[in-house]
Amino acid sequence: MNLQFDWKMVDCHNVIARIKGSELPDEWVIRGNHHDAWVNGANDPISGMVAVMEEARAVGELMKTGWKPKRTIIYCAWDGEEPSLIGSTEWAEHHAMELQEKAVAYINSDSNGRGFLYAAGSHTLETMVNEIAKDVTDPQTGVSVFERGKSAAAVNASSAKAKKEILGRQITPIGALGSGSDYTPFIQHLGIPSLNLGFGGENGGGEYHSIYDSYDHYKRFKDPTLEYGVALAKVAGRTTLRLVNAEKLPFDFKAFHKTVSGYFNEVTALLENMRESTEIENKMIDDKRYVYAADPTEKMLPPNKKDAVPYLNFSTLQNALLRLEKASGQFSDLSATNSKPTNPTQFNQASYRAEQQLLSATGLPRRPWFKHTIYAPGFYTGYGVKTLPGIREAIEQRNWKEAQEQIEIAANAIDNYSGKVEGLNKLLVK
Repeated sequence: MNLQFDWKMVDCHNVIARIKGSELPDEWVIRGNHHDAWVNGANDPISGMVAVMEEARAVGELMKTGWKPKRTIIYCAWDGEEPSLIGSTEWAEHHAMELQEKAVAYINSDSNGRGFLYAAGSHTLETMVNEIAKDVTDPQTGVSVFERGKSAAAVNASSAKAKKEILGRQITPIGALGSGSDYTPFIQHLGIPSLNLGFGGENGGGEYHSIYDSYDHYKRFKDPTLEYGVALAKVAGRTTLRLVNAEKLPFDFKAFHKTVSGYFNEVTALLENMRESTEIENKMIDDKRYVYAADPTEKMLPPNKKDAVPYLNFSTLQNALLRLEKASGQFSDLSATNSKPTNPTQFNQASYRAEQQLLSATGLPRRPWFKHTIYAPGFYTGYGVKTLPGIREAIEQRNWKEAQEQIEIAANAIDNYSGKVEGLNKLLVK
């Protein structure tokens, strides 16, 4: 095999279009998709990029009628995504202070195809995403994309109990963000509320990042009628416009608390399972079970014993979650009574800046650029997400000192976040 590489340095070109807000020009809703590809890039990324362009065209048509967005809309076509998210990362870092002051949310898309709506991101936006999913019609079945996704989840569930739970819920949980696309610098470095949206599941595969990702392949196998590009434009476009025009930004802190409480239960269960597994394995080694089970004609060494798993102190994190539960519950109750902010601008700005409280000043261990204490790509998982990453990965690596340190860091971040929600409650009046 003869391999040749061109290592020359070339410029990246982001394309940024801005529609200035008529009332709140210094509050930004950012919508992005990358435009660079490994080769042809019909699916990755052009299928998502054309949806962004269609959204922008539709907004342009609205403006011809005299309509104007209240907040500023920024449409971004990122370059250099494939080589390490260069275009979006450089832009976000360059504008970091301004973004943390003004960015209401970042809405991302990437590859897109036939199938089911996929949404992941900040769980404060989960309720809004579900409302939009109920308003957009699936082009193949005629039901809402919410109902189609719910049906697929129920059909694929592994037990009758799980099927019943899925069918009974009115909210479909959105996923958590790891990495692999341009939302990464916004949420995981700057703490800006972010979403990643797209359709898929019935669009085949095998051409990823190869020369075969062509228009012909996409038209034949990915989305033959190109209807899911329109569906993505409808979902992401509605998301952009709701955030742009909202009198009171639609953040749901109760949904966030519920999600993070689930992550807490996962990491405590991980620790307990590891303790039980270690105790059993060590006893099997002491009792020579591996020796007796081995083939005597083959020289196999038994595994080494592992140190016992200690009990970690989760009390500060539990107390922080309890405070968040009370604050987010009060916020939800006030919102249910149609309470109005005494100072809408102050209220909305505090709402979208709250996520920045979840950043760690020192960043995650061994990768300080990643600062979010709730969501991060795993150190060893590539794109795959780790939730409560500092705690979870320290437990997985049996680094108990670091695990305890990360518990305190996460607790402090959630405590600060709860303080911001309590401040929002004080701004709401019936």
